[in-house]
Amino acid sequence: MPSLSQYSVVVPAAGIGKRMKTDCPKQYLHIAGKTIIEHTLTNLLEHSQVQRVILVLNPNDTLFAQLPIASHPRIEVVEGGQERCDSVLAGLNYLSDNEEWVLVHDAARPCFAATDLSTLLQLAEQGSIGGILATPVRDTMKRAFDVNVNRQNIVKHTESREHLWHALTPQFFKLAALKKALNTAAEQKINITDEASAIELLGEKVLLVEGSASNIKITQPEDLLLAEFYLTQNKLNN
Repeated sequence: MPSLSQYSVVVPAAGIGKRMKTDCPKQYLHIAGKTIIEHTLTNLLEHSQVQRVILVLNPNDTLFAQLPIASHPRIEVVEGGQERCDSVLAGLNYLSDNEEWVLVHDAARPCFAATDLSTLLQLAEQGSIGGILATPVRDTMKRAFDVNVNRQNIVKHTESREHLWHALTPQFFKLAALKKALNTAAEQKINITDEASAIELLGEKVLLVEGSASNIKITQPEDLLLAEFYLTQNKLNN
C-alpha cells in the first residue's frame, strides 16, 4: 500500500483575542485539562498526513515556550505580523518552495475532525488549486442597515441562505498560489480574513468540502463550554 502524502500546516497564533475579554490571548485559556492551543496542535500532529506544524506567534509571546508541547520535534515557531494575513504569509515564506501544498488552520479551532481533514487532503489528487472545510448555513440570515439614528441594529431584509456556507479551517491550497494571492492582497491593501478570499481575489475556484459543525472557532466566552463538550466527546469516542 503506497504511503500517504505529507503536508505542513501553518497555524497563525499571533492574535490577542480581544473579544474574549481575558488577560491572556484566547489560545492560552484552559479547557478539558489543556490550553486551547495544545488541543489544536495535538489534534493536528496526531493526523497521519501532517508532517510538521509551523506555529506563527506574536514576537512578544512568552507563554507558548512554557507549555510541554513547545518541545515537540515537529513544531517550528516563526514570528508573526500585525494582521492574520501577515502571520500566514510569514509562515508560508518559512516553507521551502519544494512543498507544493500547504494547510492553514486557526489556533482557536481545537475540535476539527480527523476524517474531515483526510477528505480535504484528497483535493491534492484531484488537480484543483485547493479548497476549504465549510458547513452550509442553517439559520435564517438577516441583513442590517449600515447606520441608523438610534444606534440600533435594524433588519434591512432577509438574505436567502441558499448556497451560503460558513468557512472553516483547515484550508488547503497550493503553496505558490496562496503566497501570490496574499502578496496581491497586501499590495492592493485588501484585508484578508481567510485564505480562500485571497485565492478568490486571483479569480481562482475554491472548492467547498463539507465538514462537521463541531469545528467551531473559539471567539466568545460562551464558546469555551461548547468546545470542552466536543473535546470530551471526541475523547470518549476514540
